[in-house]
Amino acid sequence: QVQLVESGGGLVQPGGSLRISCAASGFTFSSYAMRWHRQAPGKEREFVAFITSSGGSTSYTDSVKGRFTISRDNAKNTVYLQMNSLRPDDTAVYYCGALVRSMYWGQGTQVTVSS
Repeated sequence: QVQLVESGGGLVQPGGSLRISCAASGFTFSSYAMRWHRQAPGKEREFVAFITSSGGSTSYTDSVKGRFTISRDNAKNTVYLQMNSLRPDDTAVYYCGALVRSMYWGQGTQVTVSS
């Protein structure tokens, strides 16, 4: 079965950096695009970043462009989100997702940006 497991979240000060990871299993990872979404307290889940199956193309929501980078290692079945210049409004639970016949999500990892 499809499994997505996020890790690497934590508490970071404004302006700091964090890299979160998502380990995938149960499907042919290298054949599927991957995405990161986030959900802040009291808000709906929103799109953050997308990467094609080969990693050759990416897209981002406007608020993270120039600060976040999505990447993947198909040999390790893992997708990453490098987050730089973090701001308090980046605080959220971050979820990775994959559309494998239907949409699958991981359990999420908490990122808190606070001094």
